[in-house]
Amino acid sequence: MSVSPLKSYACHADQSNGRQFDESPDPFSDVFELDRRRVSGCAAFRRLEYKTQAFVTLEDDHFRTRLTHTLEVAGIARVVAKALGLNETLAETISLAHDLGHPPFGHAGEVALRDLMADHGGFEHNMHALRVVDYLEHPYPEHRGLNLTFETREGLIKHNTKYDRPEGASNNPALWDFFECGNLPSLEGQIACVADRLAYDGHDLEDAIAANLVNEEELADIAIWAEAIAPIREQYPDLVLAAVRRPVLDRLGRLLIADVVDETEKRIAANDPKLVDDIRLMKEGVVTLSQARNSQLNELEAFLVEHVYHHHRLVRMDAKARRFIERLFLAYVENPAMLPPRFTSRIDEQGVHRVVCDYIAGMTDRFCQDDYQRMFEPFERV
Repeated sequence: MSVSPLKSYACHADQSNGRQFDESPDPFSDVFELDRRRVSGCAAFRRLEYKTQAFVTLEDDHFRTRLTHTLEVAGIARVVAKALGLNETLAETISLAHDLGHPPFGHAGEVALRDLMADHGGFEHNMHALRVVDYLEHPYPEHRGLNLTFETREGLIKHNTKYDRPEGASNNPALWDFFECGNLPSLEGQIACVADRLAYDGHDLEDAIAANLVNEEELADIAIWAEAIAPIREQYPDLVLAAVRRPVLDRLGRLLIADVVDETEKRIAANDPKLVDDIRLMKEGVVTLSQARNSQLNELEAFLVEHVYHHHRLVRMDAKARRFIERLFLAYVENPAMLPPRFTSRIDEQGVHRVVCDYIAGMTDRFCQDDYQRMFEPFERV
């Protein structure tokens, strides 16, 4: 089957803005394929397997983790990019890298680090994701970082959803290179943002059903759920919700993806971009849901906030997670000699708070809990 050529306003690998450090071309991969390999092969990516998405990973092996969330985002991004004639590999690569900056214990961990770093340069996981790929990962002796392309790194720093906004990124002199060409990311970067939203809404709902936090009666008034489940219930009227939730959520996902593709095509036609820089200079994003579907998804998200994210089980887990991170952070700041040498060696240059933040943000849930136990609840040797 022949591959359709990319649209002129897509990101073309042979027209990339390049890398921070010059290197010889890879004879077997274009620049975005090489980025994808570097992201999926780095230590920070592997650690996503043991980092919380919404439900703490230590609670149940069946809940999504930050890694499985990332893979679902990448899958949706490829589907949307292909349908729109855009660069599937770049959309996937940005998606694979978009959560590398998340600390342990999901958003509770981020809130804790944000508060602890408020007077020391702040913490925001998108900007930290860029720090991870540009500095904290250092598998190559020639330079620090993974030396990813401008387009992949731009997709990270401009990643923008309702729940994560790199506040002040465009006003940060160190990041001006990303915003000189415009405030918006490429269409591939915008796809990663929308795919992120569709993925977490769908899988957080499925996990909530599996955890018995919500039931079918409570969901009945949610318009997009009602639309998705109607034909499934006609076929399987007597099966319990757990037995049909996957086909319902598959259909819900298809409805949303089809709407994103349709609405994006309309906006592209209305704006008539010729090159990727035309996309970056637009006043508002192009890859988005229609107003009607966006309202329906907002309704579902409000339901999730009320019935899932504010459920007492998650609130208790979040409070426990914040306690772990806060006590560890303050202990390491007070006595940084407890840090591994590769971290203490950076304190004079970067400050103890930033170095401790780097260390804790890189922890998995399991390592953070074990470290907390070693420090504050040590076992006595028998």
